[in-house]
Amino acid sequence: MTTATRHEVLGLYRRIFRLARKWQAASGQMEDTIKEKEYILNEARTLFQKNKHLTDAGLIKQCIDECTARIEIGLHYQIPYPRPIHLPPMGLTPLQGRGLRSQEKLRKFSKPIYLKSHDEVS
Repeated sequence: MTTATRHEVLGLYRRIFRLARKWQAASGQMEDTIKEKEYILNEARTLFQKNKHLTDAGLIKQCIDECTARIEIGLHYQIPYPRPIHLPPMGLTPLQGRGLRSQEKLRKFSKPIYLKSHDEVS
């Protein structure tokens, strides 16, 4: 990991912790705020610990992009949880045939960047 990448990752980690410190739940309820703050902190710790041994620059960049997207979406929608996507079964049309394997492959490729690590951790 280059020094610039290291600084970027540590900056994102600090940004998440600052965000969690100032977070207010959209409902205005104190218990909701506490739950959401804990979720933000636990999710950040889990994902950063899981990815701390990455050395491939492409994977690191993908993780940075996912982190940035999740921060921006969380701030915009005022929810810390990843927004679900809804794809109907067999709803993606492959170029040839409608096999189950091709549908699974298309689903994998159509998953938004902010949900790449959500299924792995959950």
